[in-house]
Amino acid sequence: MTPVTIAPERLPQRRRIGAGTILLAIFLGLLIGAGALAIFVREATFGIWDKVATRVTGRALSIDTSQPTIVDKIQRLARLESVTYSMDKMVEGDRTSAILPDFLVGDKLLLNVHGQAVAGIDLSQLKSSDVVVRGRSVTVHLPPAQIFIVALDDSKTRVFSRATGFFVQADPNLETEVRAKAEEQLRESAQAGGILQTAHQNAASTLTKLLLSLGFEQVRVD
Repeated sequence: MTPVTIAPERLPQRRRIGAGTILLAIFLGLLIGAGALAIFVREATFGIWDKVATRVTGRALSIDTSQPTIVDKIQRLARLESVTYSMDKMVEGDRTSAILPDFLVGDKLLLNVHGQAVAGIDLSQLKSSDVVVRGRSVTVHLPPAQIFIVALDDSKTRVFSRATGFFVQADPNLETEVRAKAEEQLRESAQAGGILQTAHQNAASTLTKLLLSLGFEQVRVD
């Protein structure tokens, strides 16, 4: 028999990585790391991140707390809604005659209303003279609190009852008038309940926390 020769199986050759490729990878890694560090330092502004960033960079980070900058930061908050007042009540409206009784010509509607009043402070009205900065101390005089929104919740407001006289049809404008009356009562109830005072207090508390986070040691907001 003729001997059969079997060629040895060729193993796949490993690709050699050149020194240039390794150096390029190291360079890209360093570049990415430097970029991440730069972003970290830029974003670190206060609290624990400030301390960590200071350890990494070897120098303390500073935040601009000049008076114009503080005024700008506060004004950017714009309409600061700080309290919401809710009301559920029955509001009545009617049409009557001075001569004939209601069961003949009257029109009475009882509306079950649910509404909210939202109050706060429009910080865009803050003037430069309202902010006084002395070193690590700042004093802010807030604009007056105001009611921003008074509105009924249509999904929860509905006609509870309606009584119309024998000789008249239901007035289509009566419900609209009762709704307007309900909104005015909601505004009055919110004011009587101290919504403006609460709005001022809550806004002052929010602003105090913001200013303390910027590095001020003494903050007064009135």
